[in-house]
Amino acid sequence: MLMNSSDKPAKLHYQPSSFRVLRAGRHVLCAVSSEVIPLEELRYWSAELQEAYASAEIATKRLLGQI
Repeated sequence: MLMNSSDKPAKLHYQPSSFRVLRAGRHVLCAVSSEVIPLEELRYWSAELQEAYASAEIATKRLLGQI
């Protein structure tokens, strides 16, 4: 079976207020929960850790070292 770019996660470079697409895809995975996050719904990430998060709660706990 052939896979297209929508089947694979995107590879992103996270910046403080935006991200740059390094490899095309339609989603990324949450670094904590492995939840699929469509790129159009991606709101939380860490530029320092280069990680995406599924929710504000997960991002806050991760950045406070609670996860």
